[in-house]
Amino acid sequence: MSKPLLHFSHANGFPAPAYRALFEVLADRFRIESIEALGMDPQHPPTEGWKLLVAQLIERFERHRKPVLAVGHSLGGYLSYLAAVRRPELVRAVILLDAPIIGPIKGRLLGATKRFGIVDRVTPAGATRDRRSTWASLAEAERHFRTRRLFRHFTPECLRDYVRHGLTERDGALHLKIDPAIEYRIYRTIPHGMHRYLKHLRVPAGFIGGADSNVVKRTGLAPMRGRFEFMKLPGGHLFPFEHPRETARAIIEMAERLGAA
Repeated sequence: MSKPLLHFSHANGFPAPAYRALFEVLADRFRIESIEALGMDPQHPPTEGWKLLVAQLIERFERHRKPVLAVGHSLGGYLSYLAAVRRPELVRAVILLDAPIIGPIKGRLLGATKRFGIVDRVTPAGATRDRRSTWASLAEAERHFRTRRLFRHFTPECLRDYVRHGLTERDGALHLKIDPAIEYRIYRTIPHGMHRYLKHLRVPAGFIGGADSNVVKRTGLAPMRGRFEFMKLPGGHLFPFEHPRETARAIIEMAERLGAA
């Protein structure tokens, strides 16, 4: 009997192959598919509300004869949720990894920051815009990332996977595979009304969050209660890279709870 299909959608700036350690465990139970680098397809660029990014995900789901288990981390979780709302017949269940849905009050505030041009202050957009994006070698890149706060709790293998799969060679240098300008636009165009679709969610849904996630602490989970199953794992917002095997086992457990394993 063939394994059920799990479609994984990555976080902003972290190409899908960088999750190799996570996929390695999940592959025992699922056939895994993904879009390698969201935002980089010229036919599906980041636009206000991420409409074309959601469309890209739906187009990928439509290729399969059976509904998929849609799992996504951060950006990928939000896109999986929005795709499940729009096309529930294509999704068996959806699992969000540290992608909390903000409520109406915070959603209106986020919308206001976009209208007034100050969204960079409340999202990682500002820090993303000026990040370093080229290195002379993989070793130099790994040394650089090892000193950055964002990566400080990555396992050594996940950091190596990020360096190996998150960079691409061009013009004699190594460049980030996901252009920082694209990453920046994704943050600036985040949908601010996602809470409105919770009442239209028709598929089983789970949320796995990091115990120390600054995103969950800032956003809260109240709007999702009653519609999602919840689990918590050690780590911050990037816990799939900090505890990849524990994350994989949690995804499998959550999928079983939702009847999608």
